[in-house]
Amino acid sequence: MSQVQRQNIQGNQACALGAIAAGCRFYAGYPITPSSEVAEVMARELPKVDGMFIQMEDEIASMGAVIGASFGGAKAMTATSGPGFSLKQENLGYAAMTETPCVVINVMRGGPSTGMPTRPGQGDVMQARWGTHGDHPIIVLAPASVSEVYSETIRAFNLSERFRVPVIVLFDETIGHLLETVELLAPAPESLDERKWANGDDNAYLPYGETEDLVPAMARPGDGFRAHTTGLTHDERGFPTQDPAIASRAVARLLEKIELHSDQIASYQTLHCDDADIVIVAFGIVARAAQRAVKTLRAEGIRAGLFRPRTLWPFPEQALLEAANGAKSLLVVEMNAGQLALEIERLCAGRGAVHRLNRIDGEVIAPAEIADAVRQAAP
Repeated sequence: MSQVQRQNIQGNQACALGAIAAGCRFYAGYPITPSSEVAEVMARELPKVDGMFIQMEDEIASMGAVIGASFGGAKAMTATSGPGFSLKQENLGYAAMTETPCVVINVMRGGPSTGMPTRPGQGDVMQARWGTHGDHPIIVLAPASVSEVYSETIRAFNLSERFRVPVIVLFDETIGHLLETVELLAPAPESLDERKWANGDDNAYLPYGETEDLVPAMARPGDGFRAHTTGLTHDERGFPTQDPAIASRAVARLLEKIELHSDQIASYQTLHCDDADIVIVAFGIVARAAQRAVKTLRAEGIRAGLFRPRTLWPFPEQALLEAANGAKSLLVVEMNAGQLALEIERLCAGRGAVHRLNRIDGEVIAPAEIADAVRQAAP
């Protein structure tokens, strides 16, 4: 029976509690503002559930330790912010190539470089998708409240285990430090996904074999299944190859396994899009401001709607097109120079004007700013 706990907590604290509720039993990280509370709570709570917390010497080692723990059979996570997220990228690529389940929390701050450690930003949208080199799969979730940080962290572990892929939970400093009174529902054990472990004939086992769902079974340490692991492009046995046909298929399968299951991954919220003349697209804390702006505009007779992606990557393309189907224009609101807007302009080319509202000064975009931008852009 699932239990409900009513608590007044920060987003970062909810993230740690969500991870533990999802079955995370290993955390490796390096302190960095504004994500440090995630590590603090994990350090306190993991030992209570026979988990392991390690403060590593840097962000690179942290990501490596998480990958190693996952290969050892544990659900594993790390948390960071902008500069640390950059340092994790090479090992994130390794996790994608070796299909290692893991969760990375990125509490975004202003950038670039060291930027503004204590101010919010949303400038890691494209880095989350394309930060590591090469063509690779990734899932990125974007919660917009303390309760969603909790539930989306649980979902991140489920998706990571189910599809053997790194999952990034991306939220800004404001959400991370936001205090809300929330009801945290402990997930029922049967709702938590476990990765597919190898069984049967160990002589026939292919650690990267092509299965019907495109997600190969992992070899659990000690079960006797032979597995070779490398970041090099490899064949179904896990051994390096430069055969063009094998290499092409190996990378294509990594991408296709996400595309095949996109309906299980995509998550979004719509508000008043059915009759909207203009649809606002926003995520994270900005979407909360946009929701208030929509209420204000509707009271004035301006038919505004809101599309909020909870899943940034893969982006819920079809859902956006349906939400914006009757709209004459869109307004993309984000705390960066226009990263998500590029995706919206690509998707909605020829369907109406795509306007932008951006801030890159470490300040949250207010509802009044969004309402003013809609009034100027509204047809």
